[in-house]
Amino acid sequence: MVALGGGHGLYASLSALRAVTDRLTAVVTVADDGGSSGRLRRELGVLPPGDLRMALAALCGDDEWGSTWSHVVQHRFRSEGELHGHTVGNLLIVALWELLGDPVMGLDWVGRLLGAQGRVLPMASVPLDIVAEVELDGVISTVRGQVACALTPGRVQAISLVPEDPPARPEAVEAIHEADWVVFGPGSWFTSVLPHLKVPELARALHHTKAKRLVTLNLAPQPGETDDFSPQQHLEVLRQHAPDLSIDIVLADAAVVDDRDALEKAASVLGGRLVTAEVAAGDGSPKHDPRRLASVLDEIFLQKR
Repeated sequence: MVALGGGHGLYASLSALRAVTDRLTAVVTVADDGGSSGRLRRELGVLPPGDLRMALAALCGDDEWGSTWSHVVQHRFRSEGELHGHTVGNLLIVALWELLGDPVMGLDWVGRLLGAQGRVLPMASVPLDIVAEVELDGVISTVRGQVACALTPGRVQAISLVPEDPPARPEAVEAIHEADWVVFGPGSWFTSVLPHLKVPELARALHHTKAKRLVTLNLAPQPGETDDFSPQQHLEVLRQHAPDLSIDIVLADAAVVDDRDALEKAASVLGGRLVTAEVAAGDGSPKHDPRRLASVLDEIFLQKR
């Protein structure tokens, strides 16, 4: 299995997927320019480590070792000084990058320390900036940076990357080619999911892999990115950014589908079949429940073998 994304959405996906496979690779966006990641990126010129750290934490086991290390790497310092806002995991990852001189090797070493049940890879070899076209009151403006894309008022129409033709990590391309399944989402659609399709080598691999492709839709619109988007609009945007990409399965929580016919049509345009199930957390929050999601994914994978 290969899971694409970043941030909390990828965390939810990996938390479920690690329960159904022991051969799991996360391919993670590297465009974050805010918070601890942004500071380290600007000061040291490294890939932003935050989304990579979250993916590693999601792959930790449920035993005492895994649970402890997951909390350690996610721990964020609170102070009045320079360490304020930094997470332990970000600093650990960057330290290993400096010592070993290779981002993938550093992530593999952190994964071994954590007992991670899978591998975490950056989608590109260099830090990226997301450039978004944002529409507000009929006027289109251009904003640059992941934070700006998420916070600028208006609706994101399309994204591109700077540099325009970034080098993909060869390990990520290889993982996609060797996968049985590739899973997109959930997550911030324009800043975590779609950027993978704007890295040319990754996009070619995603189009040509023999793996089946599954899209897990969000439970709610992302404020600042997909305000008022329906589930089917997420698929329409995906098709706009990758018109030749076929999808086998679209998975949505039954409670958030208000027009099943429209969503089924949007899925079929991508070549896929709609599956609806109860995958949301029971507390009413717009979060996927890892156990429910794992159960549904396992059933889908078994049916498609």
